[in-house]
Amino acid sequence: MRLIGTGIGACVVVTVLAGCGGDDGGGGGGGSGEGNVSDGGTFTMAMDSDPGNIDPQMSAASNVFQLSRFAYDPLLHLDDEGMLVSGLATDWSVDGQEVTLTVGEGITCADGTPFTAADAADNINYVADPANQSPLLGLYVPPGAEASAEGSTVTMTLAAPAPFVLEGLANVPMVCASGLEDRSVLADETRGTGPYELSEVVPSDHYTYTLRDGYTWGPDGATTAEEGMPDQVVVQVVPNETTSANLLLSGGLNAATVVGPDAQRLLESDLFASPLSGVLGEMWFNHLAERPAADPAVRTALTQALDLDQLQEVLTSGTGIAATTFAAAAPVACPGDSISAALPTGGLAAARQTLDDAGWTVGSGGTRAKDGTPLALTFVYNTGLGSGGSAAAELAASTWEELGADVTVTGQDDTALLETVFGSGNWDITWLTLNVSSPDQLVPFMTGPAAPEGNNFAHIDNADYAEGVAEAMTMNGSEGCDTWLAAESALVRDADVIPFANQQLNTFGSGARFESGAVVVIPTSIRMLAG
Repeated sequence: MRLIGTGIGACVVVTVLAGCGGDDGGGGGGGSGEGNVSDGGTFTMAMDSDPGNIDPQMSAASNVFQLSRFAYDPLLHLDDEGMLVSGLATDWSVDGQEVTLTVGEGITCADGTPFTAADAADNINYVADPANQSPLLGLYVPPGAEASAEGSTVTMTLAAPAPFVLEGLANVPMVCASGLEDRSVLADETRGTGPYELSEVVPSDHYTYTLRDGYTWGPDGATTAEEGMPDQVVVQVVPNETTSANLLLSGGLNAATVVGPDAQRLLESDLFASPLSGVLGEMWFNHLAERPAADPAVRTALTQALDLDQLQEVLTSGTGIAATTFAAAAPVACPGDSISAALPTGGLAAARQTLDDAGWTVGSGGTRAKDGTPLALTFVYNTGLGSGGSAAAELAASTWEELGADVTVTGQDDTALLETVFGSGNWDITWLTLNVSSPDQLVPFMTGPAAPEGNNFAHIDNADYAEGVAEAMTMNGSEGCDTWLAAESALVRDADVIPFANQQLNTFGSGARFESGAVVVIPTSIRMLAG
């Protein structure tokens, strides 16, 4: 997913929090979140890296996901409690493998053309066509789905049961007809029905969005006529979170997601804060045949060697908790604990024994090797994890070196990290966070083909997980939760993926208030404050 990102400064696959949930916008000191609202003005928020191509259906990166919400709408939305509310669709139902949605009347694109049920069906079919290689296929749109339209009704036929299909559609931005006809324009322009329209792009610097008049089809009927909405939104690229924190305190930013020590000083200030909950630390191993972690013993030993509680403490600056489920963004569809009991444990002594038994012997220089191949590991992590992430990454690397690995550590921003794991493939271990609320949204990242044909960037092939998923997909919604959690445990047991830290992430506000949901800032919730 962005992938959904690491959840830092973003909200979706790969990186920070896609499908993230927040509260009603309370929290923090409250000083900057209270007071009278003021119409118009400019709302400026930070983004940790420039995502480049902003086609909303060709990336699951959280930064793209956030940008998309300003200019595009989904058919449905999820509220704070995980309940479906209207978006472009005013009515919806699921009957077995048939989904029916009614597109509202009077919805227009930014260019003035109407958005129709036929456009919605075309969007679903585009994502569902494997030839288009949309990362949203399997993540939010079930494989094999087909859509048709008649009048204002969209009918979506599923190839197999999909227990959370409507929740998935709440994360699919709908593109207007002009964008579907020529997708090349979507790389740096918008063609959507959203509350804002992209009006300026300065690469690696900022994106400017301008408010649309007459917009009345936002989440549960939200409009742009509400008092306090800004006339413009400027999304500023600010790679350094300390800089973002300083700009918030000086009034140079209205919103930024900040973690680590900088977050603590912001919490102690009089700033408004909107929280998001989810996974912050998640460790992946590259299973590709020629990489060391293709050996299950290597993955197991690398996991055993780490003190995951200590890593969580360092990564979250003492404010996090241990991860318990893979799908952890509120509202969580399947709460429970699929991780703790399945973790490979034992510390360095057990890890050394695991590698010894598998034939990875220590050489004269202290580095292990097997059949002449050294245990050389390329470890990449997301710099959006802040100073705590850097410290935790160094701690993990030093532990693995003590185990007998030769570790190269590289921090990369969100955009570069996604290019590494989905593009070059030159990695062995990565800390990359997928934040979703329902476990089915993770399946494309744990099974099936790797990029460019699919999203399984770690080349995972876990038969027990796949079998559990197949069974869970035949069950209705939460009825399958025990089966979903058991399937996740198989991934942990085999050290395929190890979530190890959860945290409440705060998006801080200065001179404005807003709510968090599927993105860190819900556009229609922004209110500029007087004074």
